[in-house]
Amino acid sequence: MSLSAKKGTVYIVDDDEAVRDSLQWLLEGQDYRVRCFESAEGFLSRYDPREVACLVVDIRMNGMTGLELQDRLIERQSPLPIVFITGHGDVPMAVEAMKKGALDFVQKPFNEDDLTALVERMLDHAQETFEQYQQAANRDALIAKLTSREAQVLERIVAGRLNKQIADDLNISIKTVEKHRQNLMDKLRIHDTASLTRYAISSGVIDNMVQTLLPL
Repeated sequence: MSLSAKKGTVYIVDDDEAVRDSLQWLLEGQDYRVRCFESAEGFLSRYDPREVACLVVDIRMNGMTGLELQDRLIERQSPLPIVFITGHGDVPMAVEAMKKGALDFVQKPFNEDDLTALVERMLDHAQETFEQYQQAANRDALIAKLTSREAQVLERIVAGRLNKQIADDLNISIKTVEKHRQNLMDKLRIHDTASLTRYAISSGVIDNMVQTLLPL
């Protein structure tokens, strides 16, 4: 189901109450759901990574700065799209933040229409990322449904063994190996061996598989 950008959440983190109030008034007036925090620490204690959301944060704040908050989110592998609010002298810092993955920055005083459009773009991005995470979660659930034989075949595919070698390892026919391989791709909704291998490695499905299978 497609989720409208206006049904996402906009987090605002700024230690200036006037800025928080102004942004909240602007965005709620456009029917966005808004949650405000006066500190990065307060935001981190309440942020729900399962939400379709974006973050508007001041680059300079007392306590943890916006850049430090970005680093914390990177450490948590958070997909939250970020836009920084900057003063004139902070542009180099904002550029550095974008190199780390921030989507954009806006300078004070900001144009209301530009900021609203940027928030909409961020929430569109957040929705796409959320859907990708959901697909990954669905695949993880499917992994749990693999038969023990399919798991054995998957381990050997990831280790780079050929169909004949897998057949010899498991004392089954090459035709049976091919059937298991096709079942794996169908269950995981993956269409080629390279993607199957990348997914198995990146998802951590196979633990220490290469070391285990090298003697074979």
